[in-house]
Amino acid sequence: MESRSLVNFSGHQYLRQRLVLSILTGKHVRIDKIRSEDKDPGLRDYEVSLLRLLEKVTNGSVIEISVTGTAVLLKPGVVSGGPVTHDCPLSRSIGYFLEPLVMIAPFSKKPFQLTLRGITTDDNDLSVDLIRTVTLPHLQLFGISDGLELRIKRRGAPPEGGGEVQFLCPIVKEVKTLNFVDPGKIKRIRGIAHSVRVNPQFSNRMIDASRSVLNRFIPDIYLYSDVYKGDESGKSPGYALSLLAESTTSAIHCSEAASSPGETPEDIALLATRALLSEIRNGGCVDRKHQSLVLLMMVLGSEDIGQCRMGEPSVRTVQFLRDIKVFFGTVFNITPVDSSNTELLYSCLGTGYVNVNRSLA
Repeated sequence: MESRSLVNFSGHQYLRQRLVLSILTGKHVRIDKIRSEDKDPGLRDYEVSLLRLLEKVTNGSVIEISVTGTAVLLKPGVVSGGPVTHDCPLSRSIGYFLEPLVMIAPFSKKPFQLTLRGITTDDNDLSVDLIRTVTLPHLQLFGISDGLELRIKRRGAPPEGGGEVQFLCPIVKEVKTLNFVDPGKIKRIRGIAHSVRVNPQFSNRMIDASRSVLNRFIPDIYLYSDVYKGDESGKSPGYALSLLAESTTSAIHCSEAASSPGETPEDIALLATRALLSEIRNGGCVDRKHQSLVLLMMVLGSEDIGQCRMGEPSVRTVQFLRDIKVFFGTVFNITPVDSSNTELLYSCLGTGYVNVNRSLA
């Protein structure tokens, strides 16, 4: 094997983004020292499950995990897509598995029809609500829209889960260049309050508490109460509030909070609302949770200069930019917009990535 096409990393952090970049570039990746100092060393069950899922959606991928589980080697195949069903472990929510798949789905051989079962909302990862209402519209900026859909069939709150979602994604030949430098002014706020296996009044309590804060800022607020009954509500009780603010130029900022023991619905609503205001203050056209997705799609864009205005990069985004440089050799030019705020302008030359899997069909 050529040493040129093998990329080495150490540590368990940022595993998902490195696997995604490996699949998109076709470069082999080896990750070692995965929790080697830990009392319980090696890959966790959800990481192994993610590797198995990537194996299902690709054809010809070879995944080698060492005996102790502290090293993994991925030799990526072609992204085949098609109908795939996967049961996610209950240690992480469905969002953990969907995020990396949203990045590779448009570049598959056949359109994705992915069914995932497990926990739909928790505090660690993006909930399926936000992926549906925020992540997918971000893909539409790059011309990936027809037939792009996430259906929430059943909710599943931790710890027992029982939720189910269906992700449908079209395939594209190439993605458009992004030029998104005007964040605009916030014009409307939307939200979904859902409660399962608890008093349905909890949704209304969250909506009232959230409105008590947001009404000071803007009149156009619509918070939707989503109640699932019977079998559709999963196996555990829980409730959560997802909020998103949309600007005049369709920039979206989002936040969410999920129920935890001892917290009232009002506490959850205030947590989510304050997080939303903090995201809006951070500024830019893309919120912190979606910086990586947008930057990746900019790199994959046509051979032209793409620009996007965002707030300061999160720690994860900084590492993602470094990983992009390793895999694609693309470097971003990051300049301050002006001296009065912390917003930055990210620009890069697209690699003109073409979906070669598609021409095989």
